[in-house]
Amino acid sequence: MTLRTAPRTLAASAVALLTLGGAAACADDGAGADPRGVDVVAAFYPLQFLAERVGGDAVRVTNLAKPGAEPHDLELNPRQVGQLSEAKVVVYLKGFQPNVDEAVDQNAADRAFDVTTVQPLLDAAAGGHDHEGEADHGHEESGGKDPHVWLDPTRLATLGDRLAERLGTADPEHAADYTARAAALRGELTKLDADLTAGLADCRRREIVVSHTAFGYLTERYRLEQIGLTGLSPEAEPAPKHLAEVIREAREHQATTIFFETLVSPKVAETVARSVGARTAVLDPIEGPPAEGDYLSAMRTNLQTLRTALECS
Repeated sequence: MTLRTAPRTLAASAVALLTLGGAAACADDGAGADPRGVDVVAAFYPLQFLAERVGGDAVRVTNLAKPGAEPHDLELNPRQVGQLSEAKVVVYLKGFQPNVDEAVDQNAADRAFDVTTVQPLLDAAAGGHDHEGEADHGHEESGGKDPHVWLDPTRLATLGDRLAERLGTADPEHAADYTARAAALRGELTKLDADLTAGLADCRRREIVVSHTAFGYLTERYRLEQIGLTGLSPEAEPAPKHLAEVIREAREHQATTIFFETLVSPKVAETVARSVGARTAVLDPIEGPPAEGDYLSAMRTNLQTLRTALECS
């Protein structure tokens, strides 16, 4: 997804109206533990998953992004800005959602947990090809960084450990519980990483053709290579020259599958698939909640999809 400047929204205009309310909420923090749980705001689904698993029943997590919508285009309404103002902890990825960045800076900077301070972002070109003219369809807007850090389970585990520390600071009474839940989640993510490593170890091909280059962390971790129809922006239209190059490479690597995403139109992927005699399939960047299950099950579905497409033994 593109790390870019988004249009001005209600977030900025709502800030002044909510400042007093946010300050009052902060002033009351020392009144003792809230029996309903610590309020945590997550900017989009993978961070919601992380906060819920680490926080458990000690937290109440609100996801700012709506299911089925592109999270990076999120426009905050006054109620959501109020939720940011009142939350004990706000979990976000700075640069991914410009409107969230603005609201956090003005309403929750002292209570924000920015995951990029734990896991610096990879360059956008990591895990893939560099194509001439690629800046024409998204990379120049991103500042050259890929935000999809959660697609490497080992990095997500580290984020969980650090989030446990942050929640423990906000809620010392449950600090040990947060640490224990983060450790349990790390165990599950370590198992997922082992399954991905084994499942993708021996494959007939190692190149994946994707609708946009969201999979740099996954391809770098598991020794794959992504060939993107567009850069980090899923809405961008590929230049004709670039599209012709992708088609050439797909044929050269005998790609059997062109991947697209659930939240993005499959039209360009379908065009490329027809040109090279391939099929299309969904490879989920897990920016929003999966239709069934959670992050862990979505990653295992991705594994099976990749094993079929790459003809892994």
